[in-house]
Amino acid sequence: MPHTYEFPRPALTVDCVIFGFNGGNLEILLIRRGIEPFKDQWALPGGFVHEHEDIEAAARRELSEETNLTGVFMEQLQTFGAPGRDPRGHVVSVAHYALIRPDEHPPEGATDAAEAGWFPVGQIPPLAFDHAGILTAALDRLRGKIRFQPIGFELLPKHFTLTEIQSLYEAILGRETDKRNFRKKLLSFGFIIPLKTFSTGSHRPARLHRFDKRKYHSLQKSGLNFEL
Repeated sequence: MPHTYEFPRPALTVDCVIFGFNGGNLEILLIRRGIEPFKDQWALPGGFVHEHEDIEAAARRELSEETNLTGVFMEQLQTFGAPGRDPRGHVVSVAHYALIRPDEHPPEGATDAAEAGWFPVGQIPPLAFDHAGILTAALDRLRGKIRFQPIGFELLPKHFTLTEIQSLYEAILGRETDKRNFRKKLLSFGFIIPLKTFSTGSHRPARLHRFDKRKYHSLQKSGLNFEL
């Protein structure tokens, strides 16, 4: 027989920080709320966890319902539970972050999201709830983790140039890197594989590369230090 607690229990929600890279800027996916509280304000995608629902499953469901995004790389970030963070009552949120390519996942506002759109990290509008703090925590996590794990490849096309990957790292870290040293160290790991094909377009053709996940995981077991 299920046990019933006599004490008040906070509500549980999930919030999702979705990072994208458009080739030059690091971007964040936001939804414009279609309901109160904070109606018409921009916010992170998220919502309440259903009873008997797994936390990550709830995050993926809310992301799908509010933005139509599915099958994305996602990790749990942090729990936020300060009293007063939600005007509806004591609400605890388990935040997640995800990395995607915007051109492969065009967002669509749905359910209680009136609209969804991408915003450069440096041009984020005022956010509902405590979502500005959640976004700051997610940026700190991404900037720390990308120094030791190649998670940034989730934001790049399957085949990419060295200029693209350097631009990605600079966008995330918020600073420029020395071109020669960056490429020398990156290629020294051996999991960036040069291809025989070159980029096309208005710019000077550049050799394309791919990320060898098998090689990376093999090196990781021996204690790889990916910091650039």
